[in-house]
Amino acid sequence: MSIPAPMPTLETEAGVPTLPAVIDQEVNLRHSQKVLREIEILIRARYPIIYIVTYEEQRVVRWLTEVSKKRKKRMFEWSLSNGLQESGTPQNAQKIKTSPTRDPVQALDELISHVEPAIYVFKDLHHFLHLRCNSNSAPIRKLREAAIHIKDTYKSLILVSPILEVPAELEKEITVIDFPLPDEADLGQLLDRIVDEVKCQPSVTIDIPPESREGLLKAALGLTLGEAENVLAKTLVSDNRLSDEDIDCVFAEKRQIVRKAGLLDYCDVDVDFEKIGGMDMLKAWLRMRGSALSERARDFGLPVPRGVLLLGVQGCGKTMCAKAISSAWRMPLLRLDMGRLFGSLVGSSEANMRRALSTAESIAPVVLWLDEIDKALAGSRGSSGDSGVTARLFGTFLTWMSEKQSPVFVVATANDISALPPELLRKGRFDEIFFVDLPNQVERREIMRVRLEYRKRDPEIFALDRLAELAEGFSGAEIEEAVVSGLYEAFALGEELNDDHITTAIKSTVPLSKTMETDLAQLRAWADGRARPASTRHTIEAAEPRRRIEIL
Repeated sequence: MSIPAPMPTLETEAGVPTLPAVIDQEVNLRHSQKVLREIEILIRARYPIIYIVTYEEQRVVRWLTEVSKKRKKRMFEWSLSNGLQESGTPQNAQKIKTSPTRDPVQALDELISHVEPAIYVFKDLHHFLHLRCNSNSAPIRKLREAAIHIKDTYKSLILVSPILEVPAELEKEITVIDFPLPDEADLGQLLDRIVDEVKCQPSVTIDIPPESREGLLKAALGLTLGEAENVLAKTLVSDNRLSDEDIDCVFAEKRQIVRKAGLLDYCDVDVDFEKIGGMDMLKAWLRMRGSALSERARDFGLPVPRGVLLLGVQGCGKTMCAKAISSAWRMPLLRLDMGRLFGSLVGSSEANMRRALSTAESIAPVVLWLDEIDKALAGSRGSSGDSGVTARLFGTFLTWMSEKQSPVFVVATANDISALPPELLRKGRFDEIFFVDLPNQVERREIMRVRLEYRKRDPEIFALDRLAELAEGFSGAEIEEAVVSGLYEAFALGEELNDDHITTAIKSTVPLSKTMETDLAQLRAWADGRARPASTRHTIEAAEPRRRIEIL
């Protein structure tokens, strides 16, 4: 039996602002607060079924408990293991009474029979909403009847599940809400609580100055409150210390999230800008964009940086730049392998793309790296014979690039500009397109110095200017290989590495600038005026001796 609700149909009370006034206040709220306020408004507006998609079941239940107290309603929780019972009731005390209501149909019958205002939270009901299972017909029908009944009462049905499953019969009855992960303020409250709990213990050291606090909290973005609490507790247990150095432990927790998703690679980073020779203009641009990742930049009105496309000659450091960005910005580096996304079932490839992008967003801020995107999107123009799968993947990725609001910085590298569709190159996809050409004399010298230091050799004892001149037309990878080849020769002869060993390796190498001279000329011609050079004043040295063209 149900009691018809009196007019007015919206729930109001003294001292509570009307719905338009509440909505006007939304502008001043954080995103998580806006979602919570929206759910409360839906409850007051008597929406029959609210479907909250989240992994943080306990966090939602705690908040709904506060709403039920505020609205002076009882609150019931249902799960397949415990059945329907009033919130806060010990499970053992109600075990016999609630065991029949473990069946969702009987639990919904119980909901319909209740007459008093209440909030009902059904956990993980998505198992009974999948249409491929014939036994789910009864729960789906009963849920539809419950929705019709609830419209005339002060009862609300909340479905809480990490998986969204809405059958066609319920599309008009269900309102879907994506419950946000904790923001920086939520994580700050968690950090303050943990610090308060352990600050009285003399064996524990808390070393988080204000400038480091923001970095630690930003690193924890993308974790649930439970995950963040676990990783902070882990750092305290491991070394009795909590500081900004624990950011690496936070990244390790995010590695677990990526590994469980199985569609992205979490890359270890051991490269910084100091280990990359040349490309001073690109480095300066990246440092400037990196400074725009703070909350101060948001307050200033700056948007979150979107990404950069690195176009250029093979072996000139584009991959190292992607890794250096991750290291300099202290953000995880995820590699998106397009080949891993392709599935055998119709629509599975597109679903994998959405899952991969969703995973990247869930642990943001993060750097998402697409290596050799020109090869990955080679079939996006319909010539690959894959029934348009690549084109659909490309369309999904482009839409996400344009609409994403999360701090996912996309770094794409490409060698063949002719394989890239024009839609990818327009403004709004990437913040900038940089052309990385062969290193000039000064850059070759710097690359030689960096690679010798990396191999634990003193660069001062080598004739770097002469070696850089001999390596005219070499890419950074070819210069590194010359150093490695020289080391092999020196080791075989039982000698220490010297100029002669590296000179021999350079003279025996045919650089890519000679074997692919025509292709490189076409690439440079396209980049001139269409992309920013990675160096302030870059000298292009063609395969012919003494032939140089300067791009300002």
